[in-house]
Amino acid sequence: MESAALASLREDVRGTVITPDDEAYDEARLVRNGMIDKRPAVIVRPANAGDVMSAVRFAGDNAMTVAIRGGGHSVPGYGTNDDGVVVDLSSMREVRVDPLTHTARVSGGATWGDLNAATYPFGLATTGGIISTTGVGGLTLGGGIGYLARGLGLALDNLLSADVVAGDGTFHVASEKDDADLFWAIRGGGGNFGVVTSFEFRLSPVKDVYGGPMFFELDRAGDLLRLYREFIADAPEEFGGFPAFQVAPPLPFIPEDRHGDRLALMVACWAGDLDQGERILQPFHDLAPVVAEHVGPMPYPALNSAFDALYPSGLRHYWKANFVQELTDDAIAAHVEHGSQVPELTTTMHIYPINGACHRVAPESTAFAYRDANFATVIAGMWPDAADDEANTAWVRNYYEATAPHSQEGGYINFMAEDDQSRIRDNYRGNYDRLAQVKRTYDPGNLFRHNQNIVPA
Repeated sequence: MESAALASLREDVRGTVITPDDEAYDEARLVRNGMIDKRPAVIVRPANAGDVMSAVRFAGDNAMTVAIRGGGHSVPGYGTNDDGVVVDLSSMREVRVDPLTHTARVSGGATWGDLNAATYPFGLATTGGIISTTGVGGLTLGGGIGYLARGLGLALDNLLSADVVAGDGTFHVASEKDDADLFWAIRGGGGNFGVVTSFEFRLSPVKDVYGGPMFFELDRAGDLLRLYREFIADAPEEFGGFPAFQVAPPLPFIPEDRHGDRLALMVACWAGDLDQGERILQPFHDLAPVVAEHVGPMPYPALNSAFDALYPSGLRHYWKANFVQELTDDAIAAHVEHGSQVPELTTTMHIYPINGACHRVAPESTAFAYRDANFATVIAGMWPDAADDEANTAWVRNYYEATAPHSQEGGYINFMAEDDQSRIRDNYRGNYDRLAQVKRTYDPGNLFRHNQNIVPA
């Protein structure tokens, strides 16, 4: 890379430009997955969309690829690269709420914690994820599964417009009316088409919710999954939540002598009338004695951030995922067999419900094709010690192989690992060919290929 080109980039960018010669470089190149150790040539922390345009053009002019980083949660570490340009949006985190129109304008580097903090005082929310440190951008562009999805739809279903810097550095305001193909593609197609510098979301009246975690003995896991299967099929759409397997963390509401035990878990979220919350959750209390729980009314942002401390930056990650139409008895048996062996406090398996409002969008209306799926499963391996890489990766793979025959072909791209690139077409079904055409229009040189990559047609 010519020093003159770098000097020109520094002059063009109002934000920060970091290279290997800078003191901040070693910290700036890190992403949350501790298994990822890459050395980009340039890290740009833009102050505005113009800085992003300059960074993208710099990469194109110098034949370098671009990695886009929002919250940095990408499991394969797609927020960084070797010898390329990283556009790190973490300095762009502004959220502006319009309480009259029930909309929010969210900068590309904001996290769900940033968004929730801004919307909560107005009694408004939109579908976010499960961990509040997750970036709004990455989660939304891949789909956006969360507690409120059954009632409000996926995060991408609540997206009204987006500001996008395409592969040639040009700026686009994508919506149903303008750059409609681009708007269609970014709703599920990930970061394949450009850097989204701003999102406009529809908000809905949600403030306090009733819910929280409920732990059960492991020998009741099968009963819990069967109850969940029946309950979620026609539960009121204000109910969200998921079953899981979890090593009991050292939290005050869990008896000290149970810390470290493997348990079954139900995490519930009732976003309707709080007075109905106890009644709605009663079937789970009736299932079996509860080992421990922390259930009751709480601010929605409190539930959305409840598990943040369990998943700090630096853990080592390996995940697998599938969409599921029917949670069969055989699938439940496989979950019980493998989930009961969950190896780490920070490792888990979740089964997210994506019926309700998610089903009221046609599969071809956005790039997110699995509108017939009722569940999205994730086997999320996360652990602190590199010495456990082989054993924990094997647990995830074995679990995935046991449940895949009872699942659909594709899975949620936000949960995919680096070795899932061969599943890209399956993940998009009949939408893939159109996505490849849109990719050819907005990124024909595949500058944005550090992702679950869609190759230009």
